[in-house]
Amino acid sequence: MRPLLVVCGWIDKINLTIGKIVGWCVLIAVLVSAVNASVRYVFDASSNAWLELQWYLFSAVFLLCASYTHLRNEHIRIDILNNLLSRRTKTWIDIFGGLLFLLPMTVIIGYLSLDMVADSIARDEQSSNAGGLVRWPVKILIPIGFFLLTAQGLSEVIKRIGFLMGVGPDPAELAKPQGAHPPDSNSPDPKQEPVHG
Repeated sequence: MRPLLVVCGWIDKINLTIGKIVGWCVLIAVLVSAVNASVRYVFDASSNAWLELQWYLFSAVFLLCASYTHLRNEHIRIDILNNLLSRRTKTWIDIFGGLLFLLPMTVIIGYLSLDMVADSIARDEQSSNAGGLVRWPVKILIPIGFFLLTAQGLSEVIKRIGFLMGVGPDPAELAKPQGAHPPDSNSPDPKQEPVHG
């Protein structure tokens, strides 16, 4: 199990780095949007390329930061129900959810996107909008994003199994940024060993 946890650490570092870098695309998209809107209103001019660049930047953030969001344990949950469950039950739900839903979906979508991307590259697909951008670079982000999310999904499942086996810390606790979440009064001290049973 420990060698798998080492691999999980590598996956986590890669997705953490990508998430922090790609997160800057949000600022770039806002600046592009502001410049595009200003030029449109001040000079009565517009460019489909600038508008599509905003979409491409948003696509990059959505596809490449999904794995970062999963690493940080910030994906959507039903908190009213989730807060009523024990740490162990939450961990089992995360394992089964990852194995039965997340991983099959990411593998299938990633695999099905490969032919579309290959076709787009082979045809040097261009935007159908006048003055638009080349389409294949943004389409490449689909299999890359789903590969990263698959890797992170595997990492999260392995780390949670390690936690239940007592060979690793609770990944849900480690993912929380300091001061970002109020302490859960029902949660044990994250430094304590997990209770087996």
